[in-house]
Amino acid sequence: MSSRSLKLSLLVGGALLMGACGDDDDTNLESLDQQLVVNFADNLVVPTYNLLATRMIELDAAAQALRNAPSTTTLKGAQDAWFAARVPWEQSESFLFGPVDSNGWDPAMDSWPVNRTDLDAVLGNNDTLSQQYVSNLQETQKGFHTTEYLLFGEGQVKKPEEFNARQFEYLLALTAELKAVSGNLAASWTTGVNGQAPYRDTLATAGESGNTAYPTVEAGAQEMLGGILVILDEVANGKIADPYDAKDANLVESQFALNSLSDFTNNMRSVENVYLGHRPETAQKGLSMSDVVKERDAALDTRVKAEIAAAIAALGKVPEPFPVSIKDPASADEIEGAQAAIRKLHDTFQVDVKAIILP
Repeated sequence: MSSRSLKLSLLVGGALLMGACGDDDDTNLESLDQQLVVNFADNLVVPTYNLLATRMIELDAAAQALRNAPSTTTLKGAQDAWFAARVPWEQSESFLFGPVDSNGWDPAMDSWPVNRTDLDAVLGNNDTLSQQYVSNLQETQKGFHTTEYLLFGEGQVKKPEEFNARQFEYLLALTAELKAVSGNLAASWTTGVNGQAPYRDTLATAGESGNTAYPTVEAGAQEMLGGILVILDEVANGKIADPYDAKDANLVESQFALNSLSDFTNNMRSVENVYLGHRPETAQKGLSMSDVVKERDAALDTRVKAEIAAAIAALGKVPEPFPVSIKDPASADEIEGAQAAIRKLHDTFQVDVKAIILP
């Protein structure tokens, strides 16, 4: 997610807060079962961040294998590890609140577009590239997309013989930093970091006495809904619209690996996972947002699921690769169709689901 996420978070969060404040007299806070936020934290957020941390360990190991024995096989292994790590990260983007936001881990891991001039400047200086050094770099000089730049080159053309010692030094410092940040992110929800309580407990105890972050279960549900709205807005009006409107491939996320449409689709999966209350590889274990909506308006629950499927299907119709299709008039209908489907889903959550979840 780009730096625009903070602005969107404030806008959407503010809109939700204003709506909630305006409805204070009518809000039935007892209407939401605490199990909604407990299951969301335990069955979705924690497993997603644990998977991300594991995938980052694997990416770092694959980068070391590439440095130790550069070959087509080890390069593909590192590139595949990068693709694999993108899945849980993009599927986490509908809940970019809590420690990932307050500690600045989102921009540290996923700022885009990168400034290739600045990246080349790092490669050209004489500083020792360590994890600590990379940690102190600008956000656009580290994270997923700087790693992507080194691993894939422009348009997936990187060859193992094109790496030099300085590029390997930068690559390993980057993957070590990604491994450290993702490990801290997972720990922040399970055991706590920097003396802070596990954020899982903060969210899962929403509505209990003394919980100042989430004084009501409704406040926790509002956080969940706000995260969905932010990523839907971001994909339709940022990730797709910015490069498409400008016809500028430099604005495309994951432009070096040509992974953009996969990223967008995993963002929609992220919304689906929040709505259904679990990751796709596991069965539902408890109350979900879908259950609440279905109990109160079964037709709306059916419509939400259909609109999520429609948004994913619409993205599947956009021709690959996305940096090329944004400039091809023949792809315009598919791109604009995907935007329309995502915006429709956004409006459904903004108006109809919100009215059910936060009456």
